Amino acid sequence: MSAPRRNVELKATDPDPERSLEVCRELGASYEGTLVQRDTYFRVPEGRLKLREQSPGDAVLIQYFRADRPEARESRYRVVPVEEAEATRHALADALGTFAVVDKERRLFLWEGVRIHLDTVRGLGSFVELEGVAHEASDLSDEHDRVAQLSEALGIDASRILSDSYSDLIAGNPSEQLIAAAREVQERAYAPYSHYRVGVALRAPDGSVHVGANVENAAYPLGNCAEASAIGAMIAAGRDKIVEAAVIGDGEEPCVPCGGCRQRLREFMPLDGTVHLLADKGARATMTLEELLPRSFGPEYLPGGSGS
Repeated sequence: MSAPRRNVELKATDPDPERSLEVCRELGASYEGTLVQRDTYFRVPEGRLKLREQSPGDAVLIQYFRADRPEARESRYRVVPVEEAEATRHALADALGTFAVVDKERRLFLWEGVRIHLDTVRGLGSFVELEGVAHEASDLSDEHDRVAQLSEALGIDASRILSDSYSDLIAGNPSEQLIAAAREVQERAYAPYSHYRVGVALRAPDGSVHVGANVENAAYPLGNCAEASAIGAMIAAGRDKIVEAAVIGDGEEPCVPCGGCRQRLREFMPLDGTVHLLADKGARATMTLEELLPRSFGPEYLPGGSGS
């Protein structure tokens, strides 16, 4: 087996992306294009493992080790081409579990052997990532020097440098955690007839997350929507309030709950509760329940009823 590749990596927040872009141009860095990437991270005992799906470009599986320190540090990694990205993603999710999904747009520049990534990460914001790519015999001193030069030119100070990965930041974001939970349960949907898998994750006021997937039946009317499955799991866990929901389905457009499921959410969710609507291919929208179900009828309209 070949030895892992190596680079010297530095990641930092970017409060002024346009200035960073201008610095790259002033330095004469070569613009290599803009990439739209989705990195699915899987739960592993050591290091990190992610499937990268990108456009333009082919999917790859990336396994890497990198110390979590707020400084330029060595990363050792392997990149494996993947021909069947979706099947690989499902297999790894079933075997290992999904840790986080990171969606980003990356403007890529090259400068004296350093990859400059100007990243816009969905749910997180703007970042600069520098990767000094090392040759096999390098002691990494040259790579550290070039990364330091770029860091100074870009005005990156210690307060902006990150110690961990985008996946850790996403996992620490409650809304993105909820979305990740919906993505994970979507993989387990039972949809042999429609082939349209839906995953739903609900957050209760105590922070607990409850999930459900659609379950179809050969007698079509007996199928169960993902929202109903998730609500059933929530009730079984002793919770009866929803403050935030995430709904994801297959396809290009964000998945929107059917009318019946909007009413199911209305039973347990305040009108200002947040609902994230997502597509497996990346599109998403966020709105309140009132926007999703205007002029709705809820339990407070019944004699003795009270709003949730």
